[in-house]
Amino acid sequence: MNSTGHAKTAAAAIVVGTLLLAGCTAGAGETSTVSTTTDPTGTKATPAAASDCVTDPDAVIARTADLPTSPMPEPAASALDAAAQQGLADAAAPGVIVAVQSPDGLFLEAYGTADPATGAPMTTDMHHRVGSISKTYTGTLLLQLVDEGEVGLDDPVSDYLDDVPDGDEVTLRMLADMSSGIASYTKDDAWQASYFGDPLKVWSPDELVEIGLALPPVFEPGESFDYSNTNTLLIGKVIEEVTGQTYDEVIQQRIIEPLGLTNTMWPGASADFPAPHAQGFTLQGETATPDAPANATDWNPSWGWTAGELITTAADLATYARHQATGAGLISPELQRERLTGFDDYSGYGLAITCSGGWVGHTGELPGFNTVMLYDTASDTTLITLTNSDIASGDCPEGATITDNPTVDLPCSSPALRVATSITTALGNPYVGPGPKR
Repeated sequence: MNSTGHAKTAAAAIVVGTLLLAGCTAGAGETSTVSTTTDPTGTKATPAAASDCVTDPDAVIARTADLPTSPMPEPAASALDAAAQQGLADAAAPGVIVAVQSPDGLFLEAYGTADPATGAPMTTDMHHRVGSISKTYTGTLLLQLVDEGEVGLDDPVSDYLDDVPDGDEVTLRMLADMSSGIASYTKDDAWQASYFGDPLKVWSPDELVEIGLALPPVFEPGESFDYSNTNTLLIGKVIEEVTGQTYDEVIQQRIIEPLGLTNTMWPGASADFPAPHAQGFTLQGETATPDAPANATDWNPSWGWTAGELITTAADLATYARHQATGAGLISPELQRERLTGFDDYSGYGLAITCSGGWVGHTGELPGFNTVMLYDTASDTTLITLTNSDIASGDCPEGATITDNPTVDLPCSSPALRVATSITTALGNPYVGPGPKR
């Protein structure tokens, strides 16, 4: 089979979701083979106040009507089908689900196998762990509270939470755009050893935050960019503090129900995975090898909490992706305009979403599963790719991919991004990640 995942040697740098869209890559269009929380060039860039990545924010915000769900017509459908199949052939993944929706219609297809042991095929209705795409939901919930006057983006986190180092200087905006300097708990060696030693363990948000806050700050608040799960967990705690509800209740009432996302769920402390779902494969952990990736399907996702737990389907994610890009039904036009113009021109990161070349969205990864969620602000096109593997392929460091690496002559890339890149090329706007090579 085409297996999946990160190398066993990459375990020391795991993050809930490789930040493929936010500059944490090996360069423009190239994927790092380790999940990283820092800029790979070692260069720190001051977050920009505004960005022209989205050329016409007002046109995007004006898109309030739903897109058609009728089948994508020919020859577009055949071109997308060929691109998806080529992307999967070049990826280290057993299967992929692809959704493309535009004013022309909907392309929703599944390829490959969901379970190599049984030969069961991937199907378009399968549920999927989408990892760091959860961050965009958490950021959207924060912006809703800003709209309602319950919080301000420039409020210090100390207004809501105690015991955050430099809490009088770290603002909610800095948590959302990853400029707080607070380190990710995933950088902690003891945490990594504990997680990989027992991937079924249930983690509480408080213990994860405590681990992150105990690490030395990466830089002074607001001085640079560093991708950190701790930031998003702190936003989750602020949301619970302000609303007086659990995060599960808030996301259900404010996003899942209003958008009709009937196949989207927040698992909380549970590793339960609704059927149907694929088996997910990884090279992360203590038992995986390039010859025999580990099955991570039932690893407990509680270690990601508001940064990475969400479960959804391709169709639900396509619906959400366009709403989070336009703001329709979620936040005010004024605040959405700020969201669409607030990207750091170096990292591509903004208020819990990313942008590069007009593509707005995020990626997500948990061991065994990889996701790309993109929305082309120029053409009103949504793209979703879901793979049941997080294993990179291409010209990757030794041990970072499977033994029968199918694409040694291509740049190293995660599987979902490999397929997404193939499809964006077919769509006429190839995705190229942000960074110094752009």
